[in-house]
Amino acid sequence: MADRESIGTDIIDLVGNTPMVYLNKVSKGCKGKVAIKLEYYNPACSIKDRISKSMILEAEKSGKINPEKNVLVEVTSGNTGIGLAAMAAAKGYKLVIVMPSSCSSERVKDFGFLLVKKFNFL
Repeated sequence: MADRESIGTDIIDLVGNTPMVYLNKVSKGCKGKVAIKLEYYNPACSIKDRISKSMILEAEKSGKINPEKNVLVEVTSGNTGIGLAAMAAAKGYKLVIVMPSSCSSERVKDFGFLLVKKFNFL
């Protein structure tokens, strides 16, 4: 995307290019400035959106996966799975997420993938 006003083809176009903001009150009296990157502006509200986008696009580019032939499987305890779920849904992939039983599943219900829980990691 060329700028923040552009309309993306799908949510994958919206990953990255997140804004930064100075923390003026935090750095008041300091010689330098403090800035933060607002990664929650990514579609699934996480820096893990970047990783997920990259994994899927690179695997597609190399010919290792395509949505008509492959089901993606991820073992995760949180944000990587959520980011991957968002990117997989945008690209048309079926996705299976395996999470430990201790993880909350509230955030993952809206992304349309099979959640395998009740798995106790050693």
